[in-house]
Amino acid sequence: MDHKIDNSNRFKVHTFGCKVNTYDTGLLQKNMQNNGFSVAEGEPRIHVLNTCAVTAEATKEAVRSIRRLKVRDPFCTVVVTGCAAQVDTGAFENLPGADLVIANSHKGQLPTLLRKYFNGELNEKVFRSNIFKKEDLEMGGGVEKSHTRTFLKIQDGCNSFCTYCIIPYARGKSRSIPMANLVARVNELYAEGVREVVLTGVHIGDYEDAMFGQTKTMEDLVETLLAKTHMPRFRLSSLEPIELSDRLLELYQDDKMCPHFHMSIQSANTDVLANMKRKYTQKDVIDSLSKIYKRLRNPFVGMDVIVGFPTETHEQFEDTFLTLADLPWTKIHVFPYSERPGTRAAGFTESVIPQQKQLRASRLRDLSLQRFETMGRAQIDTHKKVLVLKRSAKGGQALSRDYWPVQIIGADDFIESWSGQEIDVRITNYDHSNKAHMEGHLLGMVLT
Repeated sequence: MDHKIDNSNRFKVHTFGCKVNTYDTGLLQKNMQNNGFSVAEGEPRIHVLNTCAVTAEATKEAVRSIRRLKVRDPFCTVVVTGCAAQVDTGAFENLPGADLVIANSHKGQLPTLLRKYFNGELNEKVFRSNIFKKEDLEMGGGVEKSHTRTFLKIQDGCNSFCTYCIIPYARGKSRSIPMANLVARVNELYAEGVREVVLTGVHIGDYEDAMFGQTKTMEDLVETLLAKTHMPRFRLSSLEPIELSDRLLELYQDDKMCPHFHMSIQSANTDVLANMKRKYTQKDVIDSLSKIYKRLRNPFVGMDVIVGFPTETHEQFEDTFLTLADLPWTKIHVFPYSERPGTRAAGFTESVIPQQKQLRASRLRDLSLQRFETMGRAQIDTHKKVLVLKRSAKGGQALSRDYWPVQIIGADDFIESWSGQEIDVRITNYDHSNKAHMEGHLLGMVLT
């Protein structure tokens, strides 16, 4: 096969979607580099798209990106991998700009397949198999260049099959990385200069490790990482209300556990939750949020909420809205329901018109913005430990343990010398002048 492509080894990975994909991007980079490819400093000749498939729009975004890349450089090589490559293979199979389609089932073989492609040894474009037969879990990823914090995948896949979600079909059944491997990896990351690890996965509440005939859970993993590593800061990614056990909250008494929760709520109405095939009720939502604030001092609690689910009536949305308005939390990530082909919910006959979805989303976002600002202003005159980032995020050069972005006043000339270090600051104000971010950030002075 004559590809008429420059066989240069300079590559770039484009990451779409979730934190698990961010971890996988670090893995892809390492795997590529270990096989003779190099991360591009300038214009890459190989573009690897680590795609998302959580909505139909996510796949369309990947298709648009491929077309843009080929317009800019017609002779570059574009490799599509990730979740969209697994579940929306047809969107790329006949797309002229996509040179290789390597689904999640074959992701670990990407460098080998790419090398064979350049050598003219491949007779096919698409590499995909049944994801539910995939037993292995690639390990060792998570670090992208010049990051102070990193995501560490502890688990992949999902057994829940919520009616709106395609992810089990994209990532397969729930599988967990052994605890011993994770302890070793966290210690490696600490030696490499990482000072915060976010434990992530598709459904981390499903974490299991069979050790010596005993099944170890997520709480066992957290307890072991706290005891056997030097990492000063840990966070957990999404948890469901029923996964917030008393034992887990007790582990947050350790200073290494950042008092930050991301709760996968989706709705606060029991009937909507049942139609989503979620395994909890409104009472569980209320109990979990209340419990966090009873057990911990000044936690940061973010939540995911879907509005406009096909069966959600006006009254059910009002129930969610009023229930959440009365509960303690910090921020809501609002998602207007987007139909995803291949899911059970896509076949539901009931629907919410787009204008109603947007109206509900707008009301919930306004509630969240008001709460976030109120909580932000309540931080003024408090003292916080903040991690100075190598790259500013959300309007701040640093991130507090309780997940507030902090802009450090008067430190522009020497902020780089503190990169990767935790310093003490006094919060002086809440600033919302940066319109690039919906929410504001905190301003802080260094304590000497």
